[in-house]
Amino acid sequence: MPGGWQGAHGFQRDEAVLKHKLAPGTMPQILRFARPYAGTLAFFLGLVVLDAAAGVVNPLIYRELINHGILGGDEHLIIELALLAAGVSLVDSGLTFWQRQIAARIGLEIVFDLRVRVFVHIQKMSLAFFTRARTGALVSRLNSDVSGVRDAFTDILSTAIGNLVTMTLVLAAMFTLSWRLTLGALILVPAFLLPARYVGRRLRALTRETYDRIADMNNLMVERFNVAGAMVSKVFGRPEDEKEIFVRQAGRVRDIGVKVSAYARLLFIGLGLVASLAVSVVYGWGGVEAARHTLDVGTVVALIAYLQRLYGPVTALSNLQVSVMTTLVSFERVFEVLDLQPTVTEKAGATPIPPGPVRVEFAAVGFRYPTAGEVSLASLESVAALGQHPEKEVLQDVSFVAEPGQMIALVGPSGAGKTTLAQLAARFYDVRAGAIRCNGVDLRDATLESVRQTVGMVMQDAHLFHDTLRANLLYAKPGASEAELAAALRDAQIDAVVAALPQGLDTVVGDRGHRLSGGEKQRVAIARLLLKAPAVVILDEATAHLDSESERAIQEAFVSALKGRTSLVIAHRLSTVQNADLILVLNQGRIVERGRHAELYQAGGLYAQLYRTQFAAKPNPAAAESKGR
Repeated sequence: MPGGWQGAHGFQRDEAVLKHKLAPGTMPQILRFARPYAGTLAFFLGLVVLDAAAGVVNPLIYRELINHGILGGDEHLIIELALLAAGVSLVDSGLTFWQRQIAARIGLEIVFDLRVRVFVHIQKMSLAFFTRARTGALVSRLNSDVSGVRDAFTDILSTAIGNLVTMTLVLAAMFTLSWRLTLGALILVPAFLLPARYVGRRLRALTRETYDRIADMNNLMVERFNVAGAMVSKVFGRPEDEKEIFVRQAGRVRDIGVKVSAYARLLFIGLGLVASLAVSVVYGWGGVEAARHTLDVGTVVALIAYLQRLYGPVTALSNLQVSVMTTLVSFERVFEVLDLQPTVTEKAGATPIPPGPVRVEFAAVGFRYPTAGEVSLASLESVAALGQHPEKEVLQDVSFVAEPGQMIALVGPSGAGKTTLAQLAARFYDVRAGAIRCNGVDLRDATLESVRQTVGMVMQDAHLFHDTLRANLLYAKPGASEAELAAALRDAQIDAVVAALPQGLDTVVGDRGHRLSGGEKQRVAIARLLLKAPAVVILDEATAHLDSESERAIQEAFVSALKGRTSLVIAHRLSTVQNADLILVLNQGRIVERGRHAELYQAGGLYAQLYRTQFAAKPNPAAAESKGR
């Protein structure tokens, strides 16, 4: 049943939202989304109306009980009407409970449905989307905005319909009983609403500031509590200063919370005070009328009961426009994410890449990264607008073939386009010119599932989820047996390390796998790759930042990982690719040299320059080169 605090609570919403213009098409989208819930919503609204109507019956029963039962001395009638009032109250309570249960179910179903939709849709976005969007903003869409959508279907509907029906029925009953006393009581409504809106504006401002301060405090905790932030804090941080910063931010949250509580309580007390004054008016005026026998006592009591039900709905409906607009904005913010189309999609009638050994062909490939406007939203980047200026060409006219089982090494200075080339092979992006084919199938024409099954990658910074080793490995092959897990760990040269862990495969690796060393994480990533058993393997500088011992273990693991597979290896340390079947030297997005190690070194070009730079400390780089062959 609508209550006084529901109306007061509505003043916390931000009135500035009324200035917001909804994106075209938002309302039709809302109606399409609501269609599956139409039957349940209609039943829910029916309960709301019945609940509101039931709440209006009892004052009329009390009127009859007083006028004809008590004053008439009819004990039998008194008992009957008292039992009837109790029955109506029970029905009213049952309807309220039923209404709240259905509202909760509808709200939770909507939240579940929308969260799944948004989560699945975001996962379909290209890598460019994730390089730009703020993670916190995406999480907010899944939490705060989706909850706002739930409010539109439950709280707003029940508040609007319930309060409107309640107010209409109460006013109709009051005017029927005594239009003069009703008008006298309603004169006090503006006396409450005007100062209430002033207090409400102050409350909204404080509420916005509260959200900002809580966000600042949460941001500090996220930065200090993740592993990387904790490491920096341990090395450079000053514990007492850190404490002072947090105390200052937490203190602001506390102080604003006290103010919000005070204003909210003042608003609530003000509502009660005006209602009490109105009751006093009815008692005084109605009492005089009853004493003069121009109005019966039962009517006075009924009017007072109605007054107690009137002010809450009046207050809530006075702020209904702000509440509705707030929820519509939440809808819009969710829909704008769902309307953002992925730049990498599966064509209708896509064909799978044929199984078996894979031939990879780059044919005159050209590529530039998409603009921000093509892949992102301003609201997810905390910027006013997104630039539409195209990025410069990252790859130009890149052509080569990797035959089944061959290892192709990609080398060159930083920014040459090596990682971009590897990401195109995994179809993180689509080429802008030319084509990439696996066994003759253009990646743009292939099913996304077959691309994922065909191509595997080990990156420079191997990422492990905050879960057990077993879960991280099974992510690549959910149905893998214990024997397959053991074989993958053995081939990745990590089985002894896992056996020495307290819970073995059931050991939790920590945030981003930080409970393991860099070399151990890389070998777990290789084991994960081996479980997947892709036909094409991409190694993106997988040993760039490892010590010699870890690098040696990983090189041994690569023997198993690359055996019989087509591989693209991005190498920072040229010593790791001397035995490659083909070395491609990239510079400024173009292949400027290609060949095997010996011929490239003898040619004296960019490759030889890079090699001599890395091995400058050695007295005889040619000998090192010869040894590498």
